[in-house]
Amino acid sequence: MKLFNLEGKNAIITGGSSGLGIQFAKALANQGANLTIVARRYERLVEVSKEIENEYGVNCLPVKCDVMKEEEIKNAVQESYEEYGKIDILVNNAGVAAEAPANELKTDDWKWVMDVNLTGVFLFCQYVFDYMKEQDYGRIINIASMYGEVGNHAIPAAPYHASKGGVVNLTRALAGEWAKYDINVNSIGPGFFESEMTSEFINTEDFQAYLNSRCPMGRQGKEGELDGAIVFLASPSSSYVTGQTLCVDGGWTAV
Repeated sequence: MKLFNLEGKNAIITGGSSGLGIQFAKALANQGANLTIVARRYERLVEVSKEIENEYGVNCLPVKCDVMKEEEIKNAVQESYEEYGKIDILVNNAGVAAEAPANELKTDDWKWVMDVNLTGVFLFCQYVFDYMKEQDYGRIINIASMYGEVGNHAIPAAPYHASKGGVVNLTRALAGEWAKYDINVNSIGPGFFESEMTSEFINTEDFQAYLNSRCPMGRQGKEGELDGAIVFLASPSSSYVTGQTLCVDGGWTAV
């Protein structure tokens, strides 16, 4: 259990007001980490924060932050540091998608997805760097997607693919630069899990048929099936792992 013990560690989770962000926060809290959860919906963050503190007995700081606004990112990181005195773990989870045929896609939609999914990730990494460098320790986990590794023919979402592919290679680039400071940078590539972003289509009959035919395991991911990946990459057990993308996708990218 000591390999996965996060007691005394402090983690920032973006997109922490719903879906996978809450699951990641609870997985880290279950191992003893104190948390800072950030998102735009502050009232929802407060609710989640109270729930986590009551259930796991850790501290959970809610901070309002729009990942498209650099000053708010800077302030969120500073607020977390002032609360806990250090930043050990960053989980870049906030993400959006714009669906439209590539030839019809609006430029504003392209920029929106890139700003949230890629630029926001980079800026959070940049702002935690000095704190992690100072303590010669850091775990950065970027939430990419299996669609950062492959394309698809069912859902027209070129900017999502491009942004998540960028996250995968940004992860490699930062891992290479920051390894000398004992800052490990990795990413997770989830397959299809139910969330606010996917709930409209993931449970439809047509999509389930597509999923069953395309995914070797023949199903979508279940709640909790990302917990092991996030805890591993956040914990001492991954001390010699950096620059990697761990796809948790039921074998989708294996075939």
